[in-house]
Amino acid sequence: MPKGTRGDKAMASLSPPLSLPGLHIFAIAFALEVSVGKTNTVTALNNSNVLLPCVFTTCIGFQDLVFTWYFNSTELIYHGKIKSKATEPIRIWSNPRVEFVGSTTKKENNISIVLNSVEFSDAGKYTCHVKNPKEKNAQHNATIFLTVVHKMVKTDNTVTLIIVGVVGGLIGLLILFMLIKRVVLFIIKKTQDGKKECLVSSSGNDNTENGLAGSKAEQKAPPKA
Repeated sequence: MPKGTRGDKAMASLSPPLSLPGLHIFAIAFALEVSVGKTNTVTALNNSNVLLPCVFTTCIGFQDLVFTWYFNSTELIYHGKIKSKATEPIRIWSNPRVEFVGSTTKKENNISIVLNSVEFSDAGKYTCHVKNPKEKNAQHNATIFLTVVHKMVKTDNTVTLIIVGVVGGLIGLLILFMLIKRVVLFIIKKTQDGKKECLVSSSGNDNTENGLAGSKAEQKAPPKA
C-alpha cells in the first residue's frame, strides 16, 4: 500500500472502525448510509491513477462529521472532517499518494479519493468509513476491492453478440409466425363464413320456390262438376 514517513505510519496505526452491532443499529435508525457505487470492484493499470468512489447520505444532516479511508481494514490512508453541509471537507491527514477529490457542498456528499501511481502492492480492500456525531455518533462504512494489473485485457464480446443475435432472431421469427397464423386463421374464418352464407341463401331460395308452388296448388279450387 502507499508508502509514507514514520509520522505517517504513526497516524496510520489509528484504530480502524469497529463493527459493533450497536453502531449499525444507530446507522439504521438514523439512515446514515455509505456507498461506493453500483459495483464494489475496481481494476487499475500498474503505475496509473485510480479513483476510489464513496458517497454518504443522511436524513437529518450532519455536523462535525468525520470520515476515514482504510487499506485492508487496518492501515489509515486518509482522515478528513466536515464541519457542516455549507463547508468543504478539511484534510486532517493523508498518505502522500492519496488525493481527495470529493465535495459535500453540492447535491451529493462525495468523499471519494484518488490513489496515484498505483503499484501491485496496492491491490486489496479499501474501506470508506463515516461517523456522524449529529446522529448520536452513528457510523457506517462501505468497501471497495482494487485489482492491479500489468495490462488491461480487452473483453471479447463476440460470443455474447452472437447469442443476443440468435435469441433476437428467434423472437422475431416467433412474432412473424404468430402474425402469419392470425392472418391465415382470419382468412379461413372469412371463407367459412362466406360459404355458410351461400348455403343458407341457397337453401332459403329452394324452400321458398317449393313452398310457393305447393301453396298455389293447394289454393286451386276443385273443378266443379
